Amino acid sequence: MQPGFRHQGCLYGSDAEFLATAVPFAVGGLRRGEPVLVTTTAGNLGLLHAAMGADADRIAFAESDYFGRRPAQLAGALRRYWGRHRSTTPTGTVRVLAEPARTGRSGAESAWQRAEAEFNVALAGTRIWLICPYDTRTTGPGVVEVARRTHPEYVVDGEVRPSAQFRAPEEAGGPAAAAPSRTAEDLFRFEGDLVAVRRHVLERASALLRSEDTATLFGIAVGEAITYLLEHGIDRAAVWVRPAAGRVVCTLHSERPVDGPAFYGPRAAACPGTTLWMTDQICEWLDVSSDTAGCTIELAMRERPAGVTHPAEG
Repeated sequence: MQPGFRHQGCLYGSDAEFLATAVPFAVGGLRRGEPVLVTTTAGNLGLLHAAMGADADRIAFAESDYFGRRPAQLAGALRRYWGRHRSTTPTGTVRVLAEPARTGRSGAESAWQRAEAEFNVALAGTRIWLICPYDTRTTGPGVVEVARRTHPEYVVDGEVRPSAQFRAPEEAGGPAAAAPSRTAEDLFRFEGDLVAVRRHVLERASALLRSEDTATLFGIAVGEAITYLLEHGIDRAAVWVRPAAGRVVCTLHSERPVDGPAFYGPRAAACPGTTLWMTDQICEWLDVSSDTAGCTIELAMRERPAGVTHPAEG
């Protein structure tokens, strides 16, 4: 096996195709004394557990819906996993099979796709062998296309092949997503006054979130996102807060792009103390994109269920 971080994709369209990659990968790791972590769907976990027999007890299993819901945090978790185990394996390598969580939310899938591209940078210098399976029965063609661009290698019928479509991390995420439609009345114009924008967010979010404390945290998260823009020389942005698909979403958009990385990914999430690290800890999901059309930050927290009031309203 080649040294360093290894990042491979795997497209499968049947249970047999999934096992054709997962079983040899896990068996090979166990034979070499390398820790094996598998995070995938509940159905695939059952298939692999049955196929591995008694050896299944030597594998760490987790469901993607829990382990992989916050993709921007995953690189940090994998680095810690490797750090704990590298001294106990003869090769210094750990093996991870991590299938992206299928949440059905476009923002979350966009964040995962950017995270896939960033893994190539964030995990460089480790000895992690990472395979990312994608089920073509449930994954849209757009996601498959991005997956092909973010993995240097692919596993096909048990054979490793280079990906001809692989692109450098700063290019693989593609252009920033188009900002959602809105009216002028919906927008708050941030013009350098951090207190004013947090007040606006609290006014809009308080009636939608689960509690006043949650709304306060949401305001802090948005404030940290604004600070991120300020740190990159951006002091003008449109701010839009609204309910969407059971969540409260805040979009911040500037017509100026940020300097530096084209998108936020696990490099920042893995480093406590960075501006967007706090936002990512507070929110259910976070997505940042920047290109020549400007910079867009989108973050979300779960909306308060219908019929539930704040304690002060009861």
